[in-house]
Amino acid sequence: MKKYLVLLLAALSLNAFADCDHVRNDFDDLYCLNKVYIQTDKDLNESYGKLAKLLDADGKSKLKSGQLAWIKDRNDQCSYKNERGFFVNLDCATNTTRERLQFLQERTRECQSAGCMKSKL
Repeated sequence: MKKYLVLLLAALSLNAFADCDHVRNDFDDLYCLNKVYIQTDKDLNESYGKLAKLLDADGKSKLKSGQLAWIKDRNDQCSYKNERGFFVNLDCATNTTRERLQFLQERTRECQSAGCMKSKL
């Protein structure tokens, strides 16, 4: 068991050196897509927090319900489960997350310049 775990960890760490400009196989591609998705999701979370700080309680409530609806929609569009397992389309998830990130950034700019418009949340 320990040998297997060490080999598995060594194999995973090799992917850390994947050249995302020149992927060699599907696993390198998956690794690179995942890196992009993780950063996009991190940016989304930071933008959400920044916007939430600008809102009153009612605005935060609307933002949260909108975010939960968006998460459900993203999951419905970009993933599925069947008897073979759970599948996620990382291109879809990344693009959908980028769109939501842009939406949150636009709302933040509005709040900072013209005031928060809760109707757009």
